[in-house]
Amino acid sequence: MKQNFIVLFIVLLVLSCNSPKKSDAIHSENWSKRTANLSQKDSLEFGKSYLSIYSQIYSKSDLKTHNLTAMVSLRNTSDTDTIYVLKAEYFDTHGKSIRNYFENPIYLAPMETAEIIIHEIDISGGTGSNFMFDWKIPKNCSEPLFEGIMNSTMGQQGLSFITQGIRVK
Repeated sequence: MKQNFIVLFIVLLVLSCNSPKKSDAIHSENWSKRTANLSQKDSLEFGKSYLSIYSQIYSKSDLKTHNLTAMVSLRNTSDTDTIYVLKAEYFDTHGKSIRNYFENPIYLAPMETAEIIIHEIDISGGTGSNFMFDWKIPKNCSEPLFEGIMNSTMGQQGLSFITQGIRVK
C-alpha cells in the first residue's frame, strides 16, 4: 500500500508540473493588421537602418556565453505623419538571414511603437546578431527610431543595455 501511495504521489507530481511553453521566438504582434498599401504613395522618401542586437554575450571568457532577451522597438518619432516599414530582416553573427518579420509593408501611426521580441532561448542570432530595416516616410517627416533593449535576470542579478539603429542609406 505504501508503494502504491509513493507511485501515485510521483505521478501526480509529474502531471502537475507545467511544461514550458514552446517559443517560436516571434513576438505575438499581428503584422497582418498593420499591412499598408503603398501603391498610391510614390512621393515617400526611402531609407534603410541597421540595428545591432545581442541574443548572447560572452561571460568570463570567449568559451562561455550568457543568453539575453532582446526587445526590438520600431518607433515613429513623428507626431503628425504615418510612416511605413517595408522590411525587418534579422541576421545572425555570420550575416546569414534568419527571418523577415513581415511579408508586406506595415504602417506606424504618429508616435506609435511596434515591438519584436527575441526570446532568451532563441540563440540563433548569436553574439553578433543584427537587423536591417527598410522604411519610407513622407517628405520632411522625422526618421523612425529603431532600438534594441537586451536584458536578462539570473537569481538576484540583472543585466540590461540598449543599442540604437543608424541610417545606412
